Amino acid sequence: MSTAIVVGAGIGGVTAAVALQQCGWQVTVLERAPELGEVGAGISVWPSAVAVLEQLGVKGVEKASVQSRPAGMRRPDGRWVVTATELGVELPVMIHRAQLHELITAELGLAVTVRTGYDVRTVTQDGDGVTVNGELHADLVVAADGIRSVVRGALYPQYKGPRYSGFSAYRGIADVDLDDGGGETWGRGQLFGFARLIDGRFYWYGTANQPAGTTSEPTVFTSWHDPIPRLIAGSDKVLQNDIYDLTLPLVPFVQGRIVLLGDAAHAMTPNLGRGACSAIEDAGALARHLQASELTQALTAYDAERRPATTKLVKRSRGLGRLAQVENPIVCGLRDGLFGLGGKVMALRARK
Repeated sequence: MSTAIVVGAGIGGVTAAVALQQCGWQVTVLERAPELGEVGAGISVWPSAVAVLEQLGVKGVEKASVQSRPAGMRRPDGRWVVTATELGVELPVMIHRAQLHELITAELGLAVTVRTGYDVRTVTQDGDGVTVNGELHADLVVAADGIRSVVRGALYPQYKGPRYSGFSAYRGIADVDLDDGGGETWGRGQLFGFARLIDGRFYWYGTANQPAGTTSEPTVFTSWHDPIPRLIAGSDKVLQNDIYDLTLPLVPFVQGRIVLLGDAAHAMTPNLGRGACSAIEDAGALARHLQASELTQALTAYDAERRPATTKLVKRSRGLGRLAQVENPIVCGLRDGLFGLGGKVMALRARK
């Protein structure tokens, strides 16, 4: 039986473990944290990732129900710029990170062993396989150890790695009663978005331009339109973290028998809401190629498929983030006008 070690037990790592298990592999998952689990707030799961999860037998990630109120883009005073309906945008499933993680790990079977509190320090490989910390050996190592990946650093020591985006993010979960479809509100150098989770609560996030390492509160949003102040006030905990993505061009996702997956391979800003989805899609693609070809060919095909696709997402997400965080009032006015005009054009086309 083929063996694999997955480094990191976040959403990408556990999805990879389930996918490899489905391929008939024996898998060991190494997690640095003392216990299995996810921290954070909500994430969006787009149809392509939902399809992968369904193929892996993960249950409970259903399509989001139709919103009772419009969703789209607004100004801080509440005026609509464009609605999702006008743009013809399909809304993703919104779910708490911890809930999604639990749904995936529920599919881990006897072929998967999880070791927590395990710190990966060295990874070496030869023609027979890969060895972690000089003691654990496998045919394949899947590095899903995040944006500051130890494995990626060992493989590509000259790579610059994470790049600060210029803005910090606030996130929270609010248990409030709202009849609002959510969406995003774009201001000058600030952005606020919210959406209903599949459990009925609301996930919200805000971003603000500021130097890396600055500790702050989302006070700027308390003067924005309803229900933004209520969402912030209705949250037990507000998380803050600086936003980074990976320097372009991305490094190859495969070196020998070591594979990079998720943020270790292609961390992106959250503006497209595709980070976790891309990790899930990585896992699905890896399993698909392993089932179709021998190891070397499968890994080559995985890199050829996933690196170009995720490079585009990193670029698009970075570009959208720069547009959303613009501070110049004239540019902001032009930006909002173009979005509004685009929505009207899309709506007219839909009626033809």
